[in-house]
Amino acid sequence: MSAASPEPITTEPAASEPRVTLRPLSFRGRVFKALALTPEPPVGDWLAGLDLALKRSPTLLRGRALILDLAELKPSLDDLQGLLDELRNRDIRVLGIEGTEEAGEGLPPILLQGRPGASIEVPSIPAEPEPLLVTSITVEGSIRSGQSIVNPTGDVTVMGHVSSGAEVLAGGSIHVYGALRGRAIAGAARNPRARIYCRKFEPELLGIDRLVRTAEDMGSALRGKAAQVWLDGGTMKLAKLD
Repeated sequence: MSAASPEPITTEPAASEPRVTLRPLSFRGRVFKALALTPEPPVGDWLAGLDLALKRSPTLLRGRALILDLAELKPSLDDLQGLLDELRNRDIRVLGIEGTEEAGEGLPPILLQGRPGASIEVPSIPAEPEPLLVTSITVEGSIRSGQSIVNPTGDVTVMGHVSSGAEVLAGGSIHVYGALRGRAIAGAARNPRARIYCRKFEPELLGIDRLVRTAEDMGSALRGKAAQVWLDGGTMKLAKLD
């Protein structure tokens, strides 16, 4: 008796799995403008100067991209961490650092091949009143977001609008014949008699002499109306402009 031949084994072809096409990743370069802070030794004196600049112009660094240039300071890793903590205490956020090879966990990234750009000068306003040559300037047109108009010795008149994100700083009064949507600081030369006038009241921040109020503190009663702002006995007053 011959052994039975084994039955052939058949298999069904496996169902074809769906093919997934992976698209290649694309990395594109971007170039943005940033403001570089350059601390100098001794750091305590530099921080004191920074505090004075922020006191003179509270919105000087607000909303700006900031880079920390350490070429002059050359700090150790611990000193660098301490400096970053001091800046955070002043609500200053650093996006990157350059001029150093110190890198550590939690530190901003190191940037290379930065190119110099335009500088921003802090208005030099004397601590005590001094005789100043009073000058007034007029801006024909509007001030766009990101622009700053500074006249520490006199009035500023804007014939158009002050856009959101723009800033006007004057030693005297500020006159805006359009909408005031940005920041306006009058009386920066220690002039409590300075005023702010506008045809359409929608500011982000107002300041006269050393008093500052943000939009959250102004309410909505005057929004969209012609208004004026002045100081009365150390209190900032806001009223409809008839």
